[in-house]
Amino acid sequence: MGRFEGKVVFVTGAARGQGRAHARRFAAEGADVIAVDVCGPVLPDAPYEPTTVDDLEQTARLVEAEGRRCVARVADVRDQAALDAAVAEGIERFGRLDAVVANAGAASYHLTCDIPEEHWAIVLDVNLTGAWRTVKAAVPAMVEAGNGGAVTLISSAAGLRGYAYLGHYAAAKHGLVGLMRTLAIELGPERIRVNSIHPGAVDTAMGHDPAVPRVMEESPRITGAYRGRMPIEGLIEPDDVADALLWVSSDEARFVTGVALPVDAGQLVR
Repeated sequence: MGRFEGKVVFVTGAARGQGRAHARRFAAEGADVIAVDVCGPVLPDAPYEPTTVDDLEQTARLVEAEGRRCVARVADVRDQAALDAAVAEGIERFGRLDAVVANAGAASYHLTCDIPEEHWAIVLDVNLTGAWRTVKAAVPAMVEAGNGGAVTLISSAAGLRGYAYLGHYAAAKHGLVGLMRTLAIELGPERIRVNSIHPGAVDTAMGHDPAVPRVMEESPRITGAYRGRMPIEGLIEPDDVADALLWVSSDEARFVTGVALPVDAGQLVR
């Protein structure tokens, strides 16, 4: 029997990358999945390809291949009504909600004073306010059910240190830590644990943004942190982040809350 047998998880940004890995791995451990993604462009002129409806449908097929059910819906984390509707449909179909993964994210690369205002607004709205909207959509039903549960905000190593060319992204990801710690205090009496996970560079479309080599070549003095050797060498895979997520969401971590957990190959040690 899997660690999440008979339970239900809600994952945002689930069409590919980390979100797909999270949905599939929860399903392998017995969970039914409510999966949402914007399935379209978010940032203007983003150099990486946007997710598609086909991507989200593939995630649903992977969940079903594990013998579990999936409600997969197109929903933007900037749209509270769409999130509310997806969660309500999932609870109506599956009967409960036990875990939430606020994973949806967006990024672009600019020196902080050169960030286009539209990019600043979108990155903050998706990465930080979108996580808050995800919590608003999901947590009231968990509280009402009285079964406890786990909420995990997927932040970044950029949520625990600064990164050149990522001022808007780092600000949003740092903000998630404050949101997480506040929710951990507020929801602890309901037996709902709240933590954040802070991956380093992960092998996803966003992680291979072609803008990264460009900015390193343009400004090597201030982008040296991108080139630094990690104490543990090797590429972080989405499943590496999912491993940490599964543990922190499970009963094995039933007294773990308010924790900012790095999965970064030791990047933050320096």
